[in-house]
Amino acid sequence: MPRLCRAHRRRDPITAVRIGGRGLLIALLVLAGTVTLAACSNEDGPYVEIQGGGFIFNIREAEAYYGLTLRPLRRLVDGTVIEVDFEDPAGGPDIAVKETVMGSRLNYTFRTPGLAGIRKNKDYRAVVLVKSPKAGEVLARYEKTFRSDVDQSVLPEKPLTVGPGYTPNPELQRQ
Repeated sequence: MPRLCRAHRRRDPITAVRIGGRGLLIALLVLAGTVTLAACSNEDGPYVEIQGGGFIFNIREAEAYYGLTLRPLRRLVDGTVIEVDFEDPAGGPDIAVKETVMGSRLNYTFRTPGLAGIRKNKDYRAVVLVKSPKAGEVLARYEKTFRSDVDQSVLPEKPLTVGPGYTPNPELQRQ
């Protein structure tokens, strides 16, 4: 039976239980075991998982782009390079976006710059490459397709707003 601290003996509204040395040791061991298990990762499974992604049409800025978010499933060594090659809707070469891993993060987000030529109901491919820190050897390759349900014709020719405060574009103001 746990011993009660003075607060309980005085019948104060706040009560506490004093943990003996043995109870503290057990609590620390359980905590250490939990941390150790959490630090272990599946070294045989995939490096990352594609959590989501898709096309974004920003009407205010008259810009469209697409991107994706990755979640690491294994510990990624500092210096590991994650590269995503997005298919260019305009038909040019793939658009490569890279990030070097430094420290542990919960997710990585990649996006293209503004695009032209996005068509409705057409699949666009994104390829994720996980590369080793030193040699640049491809450790893993993942592929996903994205499809837009609207095409680029929904965007205005000029941005509706300019600047950081969404100021109305003076070029579109009627005089």
